[in-house]
Amino acid sequence: MSRIGKEPVKLEDGATVEVSGQKVTVKGKLGELSYTMHEGITAKVEDGCVKVLCADDEKFGNFHGLARALIHNMVVGVSKGYTKQLSIEGTGFKAVLKGQELALSLGFASPKIFAIPEGLKVTVENDGLQVTVTGINKEVVGEAAARIRSFYPAEPYKGKGIKYVGERIRRKQGKKVA
Repeated sequence: MSRIGKEPVKLEDGATVEVSGQKVTVKGKLGELSYTMHEGITAKVEDGCVKVLCADDEKFGNFHGLARALIHNMVVGVSKGYTKQLSIEGTGFKAVLKGQELALSLGFASPKIFAIPEGLKVTVENDGLQVTVTGINKEVVGEAAARIRSFYPAEPYKGKGIKYVGERIRRKQGKKVA
């Protein structure tokens, strides 16, 4: 039996969960998310908690913990939301928000354009040196932040590029002069 799957998901303030067959819908103050579970996994709501049950551990054990984790992420997302912060370092590097697009000047001939997915809020602070991605779906927030970072990941010699706030870039020494 999955250690993660057998723990109940406590509902946050204002979050409600509806289970109809294999579909789980979570509603909260920030929005609504839904997830369709694997065929051998079921969920039920009781006493302010969501319990995820597995029909056969041998066959569906891998999906038991996954389903519980996804439901937990949905509950937290619709009640609190998720945020990823990115830091831009480098001479002349900056980000500019233009409607539903993020234009990144990263030393290339033309700026890199990132189309902001629906349901996400992207803000640029600190004169274009800090980008914050906010949303209710943890997967979409992480994917958007990773795509923005992939335009110019922080390099180990000078440390310039895009990195997550709090990420530690392991620095290399470079060439030595004899």
